Amino acid sequence: MFSYTISGEIELRLLEERHAEQVFALIVEDRERHAELDKDLSLDDVRKKIRHDLVLLADNKGLNVGVWYQGILAGTVRYHEIDWPNKSTELGYWVGVAFEGLGLITKTCRVLIDYAFKELGLNRIVISCAVGNQKSRAIPERLGFTQEGILRQSEWLQDYFTDMAVYGMLASEWRAKNMS
Repeated sequence: MFSYTISGEIELRLLEERHAEQVFALIVEDRERHAELDKDLSLDDVRKKIRHDLVLLADNKGLNVGVWYQGILAGTVRYHEIDWPNKSTELGYWVGVAFEGLGLITKTCRVLIDYAFKELGLNRIVISCAVGNQKSRAIPERLGFTQEGILRQSEWLQDYFTDMAVYGMLASEWRAKNMS
């Protein structure tokens, strides 16, 4: 099992099927707050998604980790499918409401960005956030990503389309920002 300790309180673990109930419980707590969470999502759906992500990992095309805070699952961060010919990926994340404001996602993203650029040799990482989700948008802004544009009505959230802000980071920019 993959595990990476960020601090005494924060640990990343590869999401496995045995974590499905914890993930589902966290989703249920946040269903009303997160428009992007499917209201009809079931525990079985979560298991299928974890299995899908494990296949992506086995095929060297993705990674989905749980973020544990003080031993409790707080959220997830993932590389969506890695585009190897173009050496790029999209980073996605969410955190339970009880764990907001602790810097968990920013710290986790920093680790996964470092890994993507230094170890995987990727050249570009994208983060897309709903325009109205200021907390989610604060993460790429805090990490020094460049807002590259707005994709109008590009994502369906339950019962409406939303605009998505797209942020990008290049390996050369990350190295320059983190060498000082």
